[in-house]
Amino acid sequence: MCSLGFARSLGFALIPLATCCIVANVLLFFPDGKVNFVTEEHVTTYVWYFMGIGGGGLVMLIPACVFLGMGKCADSCGTDSCAMCGSVFAALLGLAGSAYCFLISAVALLKGPYCFTVLGWMSPFENDGGRYLFAREKWSYCIQPAHIVEWNVTLLSILLGLSTLEFLLCFLQLISGLVNAVCRPCCYKQEYSLNA
Repeated sequence: MCSLGFARSLGFALIPLATCCIVANVLLFFPDGKVNFVTEEHVTTYVWYFMGIGGGGLVMLIPACVFLGMGKCADSCGTDSCAMCGSVFAALLGLAGSAYCFLISAVALLKGPYCFTVLGWMSPFENDGGRYLFAREKWSYCIQPAHIVEWNVTLLSILLGLSTLEFLLCFLQLISGLVNAVCRPCCYKQEYSLNA
């Protein structure tokens, strides 16, 4: 029963993380807080991969709901092991979603923002290999939207951090679920054979 409580607490932890991922991704669509950049298609293409909305957000709500409902699942299917098997599959889905969010956010951070420069609309740091992150003087290459580099770096870093936490939580539940689903029935069989 202890493992069910652990899974439920992980479920409660995943909900705010998923919500924050969704908010961070939505904010990436509106640099400088303006709608015209998205309507004129002047946002980075990586934003359209929906890494925070899909991978770190909606996909993560599935394992969160499964983890929260595990007590009811154990009651209906009769054993904790059965419930743990379901949590393993949900954790695998969560691992995939958080990994997707992390990878797309990391690539977007390395490629840099899409902005207006003296040469027109472009991604000035695309072939920079992420070195622009440590050279603040280069950030002024982006004229419009105002403070776009800071905007992207902050939100993408938040997505990286949140997806890392989501990955760790799902990994913990994966290990817990596997141990409980596989080892628990074996341990109970040994207990019964010793008592016989």
